[in-house]
Amino acid sequence: MEVGVIGILVLIADVYAVLKILNSSSSDGRKAIWIAVVILLPILGVIAWYLLGPGR
Repeated sequence: MEVGVIGILVLIADVYAVLKILNSSSSDGRKAIWIAVVILLPILGVIAWYLLGPGR
């Protein structure tokens, strides 16, 4: 099975976003919601987190 460069980039972006969310000072509930969004919607979730996420 071939993942491709785009798949690897999306995976890297998702891992980065989850790590940044975990290290943020937001409440545990907000962290859980953002992590769920990023995992369930990999591309849209990262974009939404970047634009609207914790610390913004």
